[in-house]
Amino acid sequence: MILTLLDDLAEVSAAEWDALAAPAGLYLSHRWLAAQQHDPTARVRYALVHDGGHLVAAAPLYLIDTEPNALYRVHDLVPGRTPARTLLAGARRGYLNAPLLHHRLTPGRRREALNSLLTAAASLAEAHRAQSWWLYVTDSAAAELADACGTEPVRLADDARIPLPGGTFDDYLAALPSKRRVAVRRERRAFAEAGYEVRTLRLSECADTAGALLARLQERYGHSADPDAMARLLRDQADGMADGGVVLAAYADGRMAGFSLYYHHADTLWLRATGYDYDRLRGAHEYFNLVCYLPIEDAYARGATALHLGMDSLRAKTLRGAVTAPLWAIEGAPPPGGRSG
Repeated sequence: MILTLLDDLAEVSAAEWDALAAPAGLYLSHRWLAAQQHDPTARVRYALVHDGGHLVAAAPLYLIDTEPNALYRVHDLVPGRTPARTLLAGARRGYLNAPLLHHRLTPGRRREALNSLLTAAASLAEAHRAQSWWLYVTDSAAAELADACGTEPVRLADDARIPLPGGTFDDYLAALPSKRRVAVRRERRAFAEAGYEVRTLRLSECADTAGALLARLQERYGHSADPDAMARLLRDQADGMADGGVVLAAYADGRMAGFSLYYHHADTLWLRATGYDYDRLRGAHEYFNLVCYLPIEDAYARGATALHLGMDSLRAKTLRGAVTAPLWAIEGAPPPGGRSG
């Protein structure tokens, strides 16, 4: 196996990368990672492992200069850790992560490929006096990664997704308990009776307005947020993702009262952001309609089999059919020759 490090994901075929990354989802896709590549708060290199000319393993490696998101600061997540320079392996945004390993590798070759990724991360971390970490690792990958690193996994949160059986919203509804079906119908009816105008937009069309609503949601939950900064973040995301996001927006009296932003990738719809003008809401269960029911309808129309909802509000999500799985932090393997003093 041959390990190489690249500075630019554009040097890797998107089709080849995505063939490897497809099971890992949106946040390890070529387009998503390329959109994050020029973030000035970190420097990135891409570890690639080839076997017989084929890409069999990969991971982005981010040397963090400053981390604006507290949910990606190791010392804020892992008990007993003090602030220190971090090399983050895998996805840096999206709260879902795993090493990319080809599904056809034999167990022995799989471990060899994984060890190559870990060696690249550890060596790069040692060169910059940093410690490597994998954050928000999926449950299926955590045990394998922790064993290879020789460290104990730390549980961070839980991830939620709604499986979508059959081919219509009625099939989703039929999979719920009878009392929950009644509640969903009531919430959908209340939303319809509130008289919102629902629009489907491109993110580039509404980034400024949506950014202001996103900031209001952040502030409601105790996080300081600048509307201009949120709008800029959404504009940058629209540019980086080739304006591939779908915005479902509820309008009241001609002004946006709430929205959800999601992406269709592989067989899943990925909810990315939501926001609300709380003064304009009409108390009609806007949240569940914008982040669950309307996206579920769109998911079925696109042939998707799941709606990914991410972390937080887990009880509300499980009541609406979501299944959850743990997410883990894994401290990276020591550099070749042992940990530096």
